[in-house]
Amino acid sequence: MAIRKAGLVLALAVAVAGVYAARHHYRSRSVSLPNLPAPQLSLTDIDGRAVHTSDYNGRVLLVSFWAAWCLPCNEEVPHFVELQQKYQNQGLQTIGFSVDDARDDLRNFYQKFKMNYPVVPADQKTLSAYGGLPGLPTTLLIDRRGRIREKYVGYTDFNKLEQRIIALLRA
Repeated sequence: MAIRKAGLVLALAVAVAGVYAARHHYRSRSVSLPNLPAPQLSLTDIDGRAVHTSDYNGRVLLVSFWAAWCLPCNEEVPHFVELQQKYQNQGLQTIGFSVDDARDDLRNFYQKFKMNYPVVPADQKTLSAYGGLPGLPTTLLIDRRGRIREKYVGYTDFNKLEQRIIALLRA
């Protein structure tokens, strides 16, 4: 009994350490990209509405790849909701791509976080169009000319991201 309890405590400690490491030490790596053109896709969001990335030409596009089961993703989504609310009238549009989530889980996640931007289930074609997915979460920042300017892999530093968004909105 004592050995089982010790094993459970050890497993819990490892899990807590993993979450801490993921949140505090695995900050995003920003990868500057040489102005690669963003893909022009026609997709369907979780409500069955058509989403055409070309509809957002002339806007700064924040593209987020995430999953409901991903703890850092759960921490990021409220920040994306806030950024969308704060900068939508200045030309920001956020799109969320859900990776490997069941439709019910996706809908519950969307409602729980009161997401104020389109959410699309991502398929392999979508992931490939954006250059593959090195890990979750992954965020891309696309300028008004439709060029991918930055790719963030891991939990995002939102102060830096917001400054980049402001710079692209003013450009």
